[in-house]
Amino acid sequence: MPAPGSTDRTRVRRLPDKAVTDREVLHRVLDAGLVGHLSVADDQGRPYVLPVAYARDGDRVLIHGSTGSRLFRSLAAGAPTCLTVTLLDGLVVARSAFESSMNYRCAMVLGTCEVVDGEAKTAALDLLTDHLMPGRRAELRAHKNKELAATLVLALPLDEASVKISAGVPDDDEDDLDTEVWAGVVPLAETYCDPVPAPDLRFELPVPDYVRTWRR
Repeated sequence: MPAPGSTDRTRVRRLPDKAVTDREVLHRVLDAGLVGHLSVADDQGRPYVLPVAYARDGDRVLIHGSTGSRLFRSLAAGAPTCLTVTLLDGLVVARSAFESSMNYRCAMVLGTCEVVDGEAKTAALDLLTDHLMPGRRAELRAHKNKELAATLVLALPLDEASVKISAGVPDDDEDDLDTEVWAGVVPLAETYCDPVPAPDLRFELPVPDYVRTWRR
C-alpha cells in the first residue's frame, strides 16, 4: 500500500510540516473517529457531502446506506469520491485572530467504492456496529433478510490517502507578545455521558457492563 500523501492528489502542499506519511497513523486516526464526510456528485454534476458512520477494516473503510439512496447507488456504480475524517483536539487561542487556530487530526481518502455482498456484507455490518458501539453486536439478534436487502454496504480502499496533524501552541508575532491578552490552548474531548433507558423498555434491565465502560 502506498504511504499517505505519496500521490500528486494527496501530497500536502499547504503547511506540509503537518503531513504524516505513516500508514499506522492513518489507521489510528480513522479508528478514533465515528463519523466521516463523503463527497459525491449526482448525475447532473451537482456536489453533495454526506455525513456517514464508518469503520476501518484493514486497508479499507466500510460505509453503509439505503439501497433507495440515489447518491449511494451512484457510489456503488463507481462514482469517484472523497472521504474525510476530522478529530478536533483543541482550540489554539492566540493573541490575534489571525494566529488563532485549532489542534486536530484529519484524514482524507480518495477513490471509488466497491459493493460488499453476501456473507462479507453481514460481517461488514457487524464490524460497523461494534466500531460505533463496542461489544453490542454479540447481544443483538441476527440481521433480518429484509434489513440486509434494504442496506447497501460499500468499501473504500485506502490506496490514496493523506493525513494532517496539528498539535501546537500559539505562534504569535513577536510584536504581539507584549499585548496583555491571554493566550494558550483549550483542549477539547469527545466523551460518553450517562446512558438513558428507552421509554418503551419492557424489562427492568441494568445498563450492560460493556456500555458502562465505553470511553473516548
